[in-house]
Amino acid sequence: MSENNDIKTHASPTGTWLAQVANEPDMGERMDKWIAGWTGLSRGRVLELVAQGDVRADGNVVSKPSLKIQPGIEYAVFVPPPRDDIPKPENISLDILFEDDWLIVVNKPSGMTVHPAPGSRTGTLVHALLYHCKDTLSGISGVMRPGIVHRIDKDTSGVMVVAKNDHAHRYLSKQFAKHTIERVYVCFARGGPKPRQGTIESRLARSQHDRKKIAVVRGTVGNIYASDHGRHAVTHYKQIKGYGQQPHAALGTPQVSRIECRLETGRTHQIRVHLAHIGCPLLGDPLYGKQRAFLTTKNPNELAVREALSGFKRQALHAARLGFIHPHTKEELTFDSELPKDMLNLERTFLGLDKNIEA
Repeated sequence: MSENNDIKTHASPTGTWLAQVANEPDMGERMDKWIAGWTGLSRGRVLELVAQGDVRADGNVVSKPSLKIQPGIEYAVFVPPPRDDIPKPENISLDILFEDDWLIVVNKPSGMTVHPAPGSRTGTLVHALLYHCKDTLSGISGVMRPGIVHRIDKDTSGVMVVAKNDHAHRYLSKQFAKHTIERVYVCFARGGPKPRQGTIESRLARSQHDRKKIAVVRGTVGNIYASDHGRHAVTHYKQIKGYGQQPHAALGTPQVSRIECRLETGRTHQIRVHLAHIGCPLLGDPLYGKQRAFLTTKNPNELAVREALSGFKRQALHAARLGFIHPHTKEELTFDSELPKDMLNLERTFLGLDKNIEA
């Protein structure tokens, strides 16, 4: 065994054991969540390893992922090596913002899925990374997601960081788990938030009515202890600019807003769900967008927005900034990405609307 930042590792031809002794502050936390926090594994991956009998507590096989952590006990996880069915490298162009021996930062285009999944078996970011990085991606997240520390939706564009080795993966994952990563998104939404700047805090869970959708758990907005269902989610938002005047609404209510969102947590569809919940669904969003609002009006400005959206085939959401501490140099790094052409074209239309509102 060798020790590195209190994580013990032992590699063999059949895989790698990762182990760590729990401390007093860890007591009572769910085992799958706690293990995911220090290993860099996704919670889904931890669940798979528990089911396979590859998680131990002081040498004893653990069968329940919900087991509460006890201080002084050594928890160990066996991570098998990537299998032969690893996605094959594909020569796909990448917009690289930064690269060294530890990580690579890319500007992902909309329409590209991050990793292979049903319906997206080729042409993903992983396929492109495998071609560009060869054998230098971390294997912690499993065969289908080498190097992937975090994700953004297929139809969301913007900045992502990918780990080239297991140490970098674990170090970056800890920052995501502790919510110290700087994540800034820019979006265009219908209407305008009230107040124009604020924080949306709630629990999010899979919708009981539509399994494709995520929903705010009832009663948890501003009171996350109202339910223990779902996952805690925090979005800080600020309206940057309002465009046009929404018909039949109070004076100063824009038709469209440019909104900046800073993520404290990074849950599935978090920005899309939170903004829709406060009455500002993202333009172009097929799940939460309420696009019918543009279909029944004869207002000239609304018709202009509808025409602009007719050629826009995704949610208007862009990961504009990503900031983190480098896993090796410990330098604070920040990467910015300008709005892509399709969102800039949308904004040009909005600039022509009457009564633009400065935030």
